[in-house]
Amino acid sequence: MFIQTEATPNPATIKFLPGQSVLDRGTAEFKAAGEASEAPLVQRLFGLQGVEGVFLGSDFVSVSKAEDTDWSVLKPMVLGALMEHFSTGQPVVSAAYYAGESAVGDKIEDDEISAQIRELIETRVRPMVAMDGGDIEFESFEDGVVFLRMRGACAGCPSSTATLKMGIENMLKHFVPEVVEVRPAGDF
Repeated sequence: MFIQTEATPNPATIKFLPGQSVLDRGTAEFKAAGEASEAPLVQRLFGLQGVEGVFLGSDFVSVSKAEDTDWSVLKPMVLGALMEHFSTGQPVVSAAYYAGESAVGDKIEDDEISAQIRELIETRVRPMVAMDGGDIEFESFEDGVVFLRMRGACAGCPSSTATLKMGIENMLKHFVPEVVEVRPAGDF
């Protein structure tokens, strides 16, 4: 098994590509070992000293390190843990993980503008953000302001504000004239 790695714009995060499916659907973010009870791979990664966060995509695993940890020490340990996990055939997440999923995302009823914004995020923004080892989610649209949540390598990335303001905000303003501003969710 050969696992490729890619640097991300966030120096604290590396994207690992195992060359096979990681998640069957969606994405998953874990910021602490306690959140990973239904994710055997994530438990294994949090067992490594210096792992501060794990983000799972369809075909990649992004790992974020603690500030006092050096990638030259942690990266080989992560590669070993990934190889060991995938070679044993264990699931990345258990069936119980998917059973606990909320169906809220399937039942969202947006107004026309929110639906348009959500579609642009899904088709134009998410694929680009996933290339950098992260994800972005539409939170809400209120009074001309779009609130988005950055996840994975994008959360806490030094360039995430520039991505939101210069990239996503400009694109949304172009396609949806009602958009005045884009902000990270939680910054009200």
